[in-house]
Order: sequence, then structure tokens, then C-alpha cells
Amino acid sequence: MNLIFFGSDDFAAIHLEYLIERGYKIPVCVTHPDRQKGRGMKDFASPVKECALRHKIPVLQPSNLRESSLIEELKAYNVQLFIVIAYGQILSSSFLKIPRACALNVHASLLPKYRGAAPINWAIINGERETGLSIIRMTPALDAGDILAEETIAITPQMTAVELRAKMMAIGPGMLDRAIQLIEDKKAKFIAQDKTKVTYAPKLTKEMGAIDWKKGAKNIHGLVRGLLPWPSAYTHYQGKILKILSSEVVGEGARQEPGTLIELTKNGFVIATSDKGLLVKKVHLQASKPMDASSFVNGHRLQVGFNFRV
Repeated sequence: MNLIFFGSDDFAAIHLEYLIERGYKIPVCVTHPDRQKGRGMKDFASPVKECALRHKIPVLQPSNLRESSLIEELKAYNVQLFIVIAYGQILSSSFLKIPRACALNVHASLLPKYRGAAPINWAIINGERETGLSIIRMTPALDAGDILAEETIAITPQMTAVELRAKMMAIGPGMLDRAIQLIEDKKAKFIAQDKTKVTYAPKLTKEMGAIDWKKGAKNIHGLVRGLLPWPSAYTHYQGKILKILSSEVVGEGARQEPGTLIELTKNGFVIATSDKGLLVKKVHLQASKPMDASSFVNGHRLQVGFNFRV
């Protein structure tokens, strides 16, 4: 089966690599333009572009999808499928009509829950016990297409967004391969999403990371886990941002003002919340390096009674 691949990040690239290894014919890949990063503002290619060029597959990098010439160029390849993963732009109906079969999208949630840009993060932030991957037939509406395949993944109490994403990257490629085979064998069965159960996962913002110690420990722990690697959950220490990179819910109840350091342990330090304690195990102070919380305590001589809300 021949297909055109749309994508950008490493999540997409690992799927592309797998499809190439499986022998699918991919005449061209579509990704976003190179982006400038770092102090020197050097151009950096997307992981999808790097993967494609490594396998000598041509790459298109349109700045937008409104160019009529791009539609004609893609039509000329006469492919059966579009595969779209973490591309970052919605394909219009004009694009979705190009492949002879359909356009498939791999989405990191159990649709119709968590449509949108950050489904992995929001599932953890909201305290979900499970999430998963969905493969859908794309429509012009955001993540609204009929479902071809889904696979459930358990979210453990300490699992971070980084760990959950890695687990999805391990599962997704094989799942996508099986879905493509269903289409090729004409055995695909698509199921409409339940519109009454739709929820959304909007883009993350830096402001989301600000910890409100008046909330419960479980809520804050979810924020810590869900906002890794960016923007990270954070509080303040001596006028600087202190990111909390690892935590754990401890204790039976709050007896101190929320935000107060209530205990020092060999694993870090405990901060009071509105209900239980939050054991902080790893931190990253602004203009410093990430470190375990015990080292931070020793280096800054933190003492019980210090309040992070001040």
C-alpha cells in the first residue's frame, strides 16, 4: 500500500520509521518548515524530516495548507492513504479527498475524550486512571472522525506525561500497521464517536504550571506529573521559580497552612496542601540545575515552617 505521511515531532517520526521498515511505499512526507532555536537561532528540521531524508524520501514543508498548488502536487502521487500524526494543522476536505481510501490519524486518547493538542497531559492532570490511543478516519473537524481502532493504557499513580507518551510511542506503530492492514484487506469497520461524551485537551501554557497550595495534594501531584517536560509545575523560592519535577502524595491530613514545609525526609521535603502532604522529591531552581530535593534542602538550609506561598 502506498501512502503520504504528515507529521512533525518524535512521536510521529517513530511511526514513520516503523512504516518504512514494514515496506510501505511512501513517495513523500509533509512536515512543518524548519524552525529557529537556540541562542544562535539556527534552523532545526523536524524529527519527521530527519527520518524521511535519512531514508531518501522527499519532503514538502508548506507554511500553510491553503496553497492550491500543493493539492495538485499531492494528487499526482495517487496514493491510497494519508497518515497524519502530530502534524499541527487541520486538513481541509480538499486534502482529505486526495487519498483513494481515506486519511488516518493516530490520536493519543480514547476518543471522544480529550480531543485537541495535549491529550496525554490533560488525562494525567485530571486524574484519569486510564487513557489510550485511537486511530480515526479524519474529517475536517478536530479529532471528530469515526474510530477504526482503540487501545487502552492504564495510568499508574506515579506515571508522568513523559512516561505515558513513551508507552504510547511503543504501542502506536504496531497498532497503526494493523489498522492499515484492515483497510488493505477491506475488513475495516469504523464506529462513530459518541458526541455526548466529547471533552477537550487544549494547548498547555506556562501559566498553568503555577501551583496553588490551597488545592488538594492529589490535584497538585497530577499537575506535577502532567506538565512534564513543559511547562512543569512550579512554586517560588526567594524570588525565583522553583519547578517541582517529582512528587508523591503522603500523610493523612493537613494541620499546617497550605504551602508550609512541614517535614524533612531522606527523600526530600513535605509541603502542606489543603488536605494531605506533598512529598517533593526532585526540583529545578531557576538559573540552576535539576537536583534531588534532599540536595536542595542541604544547599539552601531549608527548615520546617518555611512557606512557599510567600
